[in-house]
Amino acid sequence: MTKSSQVDQDLIRAIAELLNKENLAEIEIEHEEGFRVRVTRSYPVEAPAYAPAPQYFAPPAAPAAPAAASVVPAAAPATKEDLAANPGTLTSPMVGTAYRSAEPGKPMFVDVGTKVTEGQTVLIIEAMKTMNQIPAHRSGTVTRVLVEDAQPVEYGEPLVVIE
Repeated sequence: MTKSSQVDQDLIRAIAELLNKENLAEIEIEHEEGFRVRVTRSYPVEAPAYAPAPQYFAPPAAPAAPAAASVVPAAAPATKEDLAANPGTLTSPMVGTAYRSAEPGKPMFVDVGTKVTEGQTVLIIEAMKTMNQIPAHRSGTVTRVLVEDAQPVEYGEPLVVIE
């Protein structure tokens, strides 16, 4: 192993440590001599590394006695691809953490049934310690909210449906 390759490996280890310490997903360094290092990591999908969202409201109480039961086949839930293809679906423009209100304890920007105008803030996505307001892409009524408060979101992930 040459001294140059040892330095390169030491540099890569230092970059990887910085990646973990700062909780970054990717870092790239380029030197003017054409030397370039890119270190990335992915997060497991199965086990989220975040705390559950705080509950602002208590869940509704269960009815005392069920009404006459009828068997109605449930419609197949729409997939993310189906939702993303819907022109009324607002998708995430970035990777980050979605927040439905300006701060904990404050009213949510929108909920199902809320009438919005194009450009109105419907949620905030925090990315790299920056709060980014996400505006409605059209005017209409919110028919579905597809994210929970403080939920991590990916680029292109459906967030809200506005019809």
